[in-house]
Amino acid sequence: MTAIIKGTGIVKRYGSLEVLKGIDITINKGEVVSIVGASGAGKTTLLTILGTLDLPDQGQLEINSQNIMQLDSGKLSAFRNEHIGFVFQFHHLLPEFTALENVCMPALIKGTSKKEAEQRAQQLLERLGLSGRVHHKPSELSGGEQQRVAVARALMNEPAVVFADEPSGNLDSSTAKELHELFFTLRDEMQQTFVIVTHNEQLADMADRKLVMKDGLIVTI
Repeated sequence: MTAIIKGTGIVKRYGSLEVLKGIDITINKGEVVSIVGASGAGKTTLLTILGTLDLPDQGQLEINSQNIMQLDSGKLSAFRNEHIGFVFQFHHLLPEFTALENVCMPALIKGTSKKEAEQRAQQLLERLGLSGRVHHKPSELSGGEQQRVAVARALMNEPAVVFADEPSGNLDSSTAKELHELFFTLRDEMQQTFVIVTHNEQLADMADRKLVMKDGLIVTI
């Protein structure tokens, strides 16, 4: 198995509060890993650090064989855009842009030509069942459709790993189930790696591995 993420001794403090207390974690290519635990256990903080949106106070982190701690802020932003995708509970689509334009954004930031970006975005939206919604703005889409646009955007640059933070938290149970199944289909078809923080036990139990966090530590692997 090829490790996509390798974290060692990850510590994160906010003032005097130690939120992560020395996390060791390895996630392999093509795995779907869920992270669960009570509120305040440190799940989202860990996801934020693994996703390079924040840096640990102590420890080491490698993603796709790159030592994240050695990158300055500019190189880290470029690395994140190219190698990492995000799906959040609140989809964060830009309201003034169409589904196609929203999905194109990461590629355009990377420097991909507009024509190439639009071709890939169109393919992703079709793959996610949104071929008839390409030119609709977020306000014209259902919650489930908006979240699928967010998934397409996360996949745009063919990232090494997609991080999802409560991705179905705002969806009804039927739409949530469709989204969960989609993650596993994408893993099977594209060898995509997913790391998912969730309170949804059904989604958590579907994963290849379920990591349980308590008081800033992983207690069950």
